[in-house]
Parts: sequence; C-alpha cells; structure tokens
Amino acid sequence: MSSSISWDDQRIFLAVLETGSLSAAARRLGLSHPTVRTRIEALEHALGAVLFTRSVNGLTPTETAEALRETARTMALASDLFVRQASAPHGEIAGTVRISVPEMMGVEVVPPMLRTLREKHPRLRVELSLSNAQADILAHEVDLAVRTVAPRQGALVARKVAAIPIGLFASPDYIARRGMPETLNDLAEHDLIGPDRSRSDITIAEGLGPQFSLDRFVLRTDSHPAQVAAARAGVGIAVCQVPLGEADLRLVRVIPDFSIHLLDTWVVTHENLSRVPRIRAVFDHLVTAFGEIRTGRGAPAA
Repeated sequence: MSSSISWDDQRIFLAVLETGSLSAAARRLGLSHPTVRTRIEALEHALGAVLFTRSVNGLTPTETAEALRETARTMALASDLFVRQASAPHGEIAGTVRISVPEMMGVEVVPPMLRTLREKHPRLRVELSLSNAQADILAHEVDLAVRTVAPRQGALVARKVAAIPIGLFASPDYIARRGMPETLNDLAEHDLIGPDRSRSDITIAEGLGPQFSLDRFVLRTDSHPAQVAAARAGVGIAVCQVPLGEADLRLVRVIPDFSIHLLDTWVVTHENLSRVPRIRAVFDHLVTAFGEIRTGRGAPAA
C-alpha cells in the first residue's frame, strides 16, 4: 500500500460512499464523472484493495470501504473545522460559524435573527445547515445548534431558550369554504395535513385521537415548511408553531385554546468552542433573540 494518499482522493471516496454513485459524487463535488472514476481507481490501486463493486443498482461499498467510512468522515469534519477556525483572526468576532437548525426554524424563524447578528458583527459568516436530525457537535460537524431535544451528552454547553406551543392553523380561504371547527371532534369533517414517515411526528399525531390517524391526512409530508405552505395555500389544516402562525396574516388559528405539543428549544455548543469569540457571540445572540420571541418583544418572520 502506498504511504502517500491525498486527502482529495479520500474526500472523493467519501462522496461516492455517501451518495452511492460516481455521477452523484461528481455533482456534489463539482467534478467531472471521469475525474471521480479515475481518482477512485487510483485510490484503490494505492490501497491495494477494491472499494466498490458495480451492480445494476449502482455501486456497492465493500467491507474495506465500510471499515473506512467513519475515519474518512472524521477527517472531512476535521478539515471543515480547520477551515472555519482559520477563517477568523485570533480573538476577533469574525470568520465562519456553522449552525444546525431544525428545518422550520431555519426557514421561518432564524433568518431575522441572522440579519440582526450580521448588523452587530458584519465580519461574521454563517453556514446554515437545515435538518431535523441532530448534528454531531462533539465530532465538530457544526459549531453550534438549535435543538428541540434536551442535550444529554457531556462536554456541551446548552441554554434552554423557549417552550414553543404548537397549534392548528388554516388559511382564511379554507375557513371561508369549509367553516371553522370548534372542537377536536369537528376535525373529522376537515382536510388535515400531517406527517409522512417521521416516527416522532406520527406518534404525537396518533396520540391525539382517531381524527389524527394517518388515513385522515389529505397531504402527508415530513417537511414542516411544506406543511405550513400547504395550509397557506388552502389545502387543509396543519400544525404550526403558534408565534409563527399568529404573526402570519395568511393563517388563522384553529381551536385556539388547544396546543398539540410544547416544543422545548435549546441553543447548544461544545464547551471548548464556547470561549471562542465568534461562537460565543452567535450563541449569546440566539439566546437573546429566542428570549425576545418568548416575551413578545420580537417576532418570527412570516
């Protein structure tokens, strides 16, 4: 095995491993298909091992490739962290901060917070990762995260910033056409928008009664922004964070004294990063901004 294996080849290997094909890896990396194929063949030659076998379903990683997955991913995360840390002069509130945010908050709630953050610290650059899955802060996948699940790992600094009620909302047009339901039982006569395969969302829905069973939903999607967009378009009744829904003139709250769930919200970072000026500035800003929404002094985008 060659002792000289470039990080570029390992990065290409990881992209092929994660995407499952040469063409998808090429698109992710902005490279040509022949370049990716050539670099994988060169890496296999340098390692003296086959990394992928070809089948009608695409590329299948070998045991050797699977054994290298976590090591390659760790190196990729370390490389990203290296670039972010190098982006800021020591001790200054400047450079790049990577933040993981749940999809709905990243689309509707956090952008105004980032605007005011950039007004205070114009030399900051933000990478925003939108996902309802928890990013791995301990592995430095991100510098900071907004989470809706209480952190349980050690070595994390966390601040609970909100307990956001989740309610039911529809468009004024839908209510004009179908009428306003007064009770949960009335929802059996209405069009509902709900989850598709998200186990946590399905569990919440099914716990509310038979009117929330999966066969009652006229539209199913695990994308929370898509659920709210469909409600705005008049497709039916969907769940939405109450502060967001009540600030949106395109939505009307349905059964206003009923909340489906309280969404506990946390701002989290690694204890080693909490003293880095750019990370601390973003952490403190998000804590303050969420607090203003909670107390009514601020409002989410709508």
